[in-house]
Amino acid sequence: MPDLMIMEGSDDAPVYSSELCVSFGYQCNVTGPSIPPIVPEGLDFLNSTMIRDSCLKMSSSFSCLSGAALSANATLANTNLCNGLIGEEILPNLDSPNSFRRLASSPSLSRLDFTSSSSYSSFTTLGGSTPGDNDLAENERNFWKCMSAPTRTESSTFLNTIDAQMAGGAAGEDRVQAVCSEENGWLFCGIYDGFNGRDAADFLASTLYENICLYLQMLEWHKKKQPGSFKSTLEGENVTCHNALPDDPDHSNSKMEQAKLPNSVEELTNENYSSDIISCLNRALAQAESEFMYMVEQEMEDRPDLVSVGSCVLAILLYGDHIYIQNLGDSRAILATGTIQEEGVLKAIQLTETHTVDNLSECNKVLADHPDDPSPIIYGRVKGKLKLTRAFGVGYLKKSKMNDVLMGILRVRNLCSPPYVYNHPFTMSHKVSDKDQFVVLGSDGLFDFFRNDEVVKLVHLFIQNNPSGDPAKHLVEQLVQRAADNAGFSAEDLMSIPAGRRRKYHDDVTVIVVILGNKQRTSAASASL
Repeated sequence: MPDLMIMEGSDDAPVYSSELCVSFGYQCNVTGPSIPPIVPEGLDFLNSTMIRDSCLKMSSSFSCLSGAALSANATLANTNLCNGLIGEEILPNLDSPNSFRRLASSPSLSRLDFTSSSSYSSFTTLGGSTPGDNDLAENERNFWKCMSAPTRTESSTFLNTIDAQMAGGAAGEDRVQAVCSEENGWLFCGIYDGFNGRDAADFLASTLYENICLYLQMLEWHKKKQPGSFKSTLEGENVTCHNALPDDPDHSNSKMEQAKLPNSVEELTNENYSSDIISCLNRALAQAESEFMYMVEQEMEDRPDLVSVGSCVLAILLYGDHIYIQNLGDSRAILATGTIQEEGVLKAIQLTETHTVDNLSECNKVLADHPDDPSPIIYGRVKGKLKLTRAFGVGYLKKSKMNDVLMGILRVRNLCSPPYVYNHPFTMSHKVSDKDQFVVLGSDGLFDFFRNDEVVKLVHLFIQNNPSGDPAKHLVEQLVQRAADNAGFSAEDLMSIPAGRRRKYHDDVTVIVVILGNKQRTSAASASL
């Protein structure tokens, strides 16, 4: 029988250490002489992870974070589609599932030559009207082909790779990623919930963060070279930008009246610049989708299964007092807010949309967009195949030629007017207030068992009673216990069921908990599982 791993200060059901695919944590060095930096016992941080003997350049956007992931699906290790090739290993250079490690300088930024006419043309598209799908695909392919010059540009962008640390890995068909630069006060987190295979989730893990860095770099460069000419592209894109709280400003109609190079946290997070960051997030995802679909088209005659592979997307960027959020599918970001002294209850606010047919507005959109199709939704699924209404990949529900490579019952009958599944995300920004305590990111496997308010309550109580514990792993343990109770098993019996067969009882689950601001809390994770 394998050894049990029980978290410090927790009396809840343990998770078998051999089954926890990802478990990482990061604790910021807190400014001010009265609160020393804390390194949780057992964490395998690099010596350079903590910024010692000096204060931060700015107030950090987060205090600490922890991540955990547990698999339920069995996946093959040789099914990833990355850089146009089918590889035998799954992105080993990006895997750091048990600790943060230093991230090398971004290859996309280091090889970017802004003097290239193709690069400038691509960025002109970014700042101008929204191109069609074919134009975007061609522009992006040409753009990446031109990025071979070794020129390194000077940059003061906040999303740079100096002193950046990365952690992440895979759990079944899920992919999780966290990249932070404590010195520069920013954090990027991504959860990619793959389905019908891991190819799409792997592709996102290998490209989306890089794309975001690139577009933010281009945005800054454009402001340097073309002052006053850049306009927000939100009005020209299929982008929704909603308020997280009633008293937040509405960013949906904001424009850049006088573009200039930002040189402070306040400038980077003002309303106008926020809309440009959101536009960059959406362009980065659109580029990833375009490149992925292009690669699938090249491979689908030999690998027809690739046309059904897809992924949900949940990405957040924290900088200063702003959170930028992008989601596609049914993963969620939940904000816990409120004054703890007020009855000790925190309010749970969902910062994302749920893009499934169970969401009435999403269901109505699919029906309205296909008036000549008598059955766009069959048995509660889009064309009888998928509950998601928005997703990355899943080409057979977006293009007829991809559906045509499928055989027999796998092919969608009467694909009258594709696309039936959309690739435009929900995107928003939220200004963090003093009342905001933490954010929980989770794939839908978490919310199969817990409501939003239950998630917030579990995390809140845990970090109050276990200040050096791991709230992400605690949520996974609570999920295992609830899944076991529902099935009539003990947690030990449930975890003894191998991945694949265990999918009957719970989905792959990925969780990240981010403690906001400079709150003195820490999260511990195992360094060797």
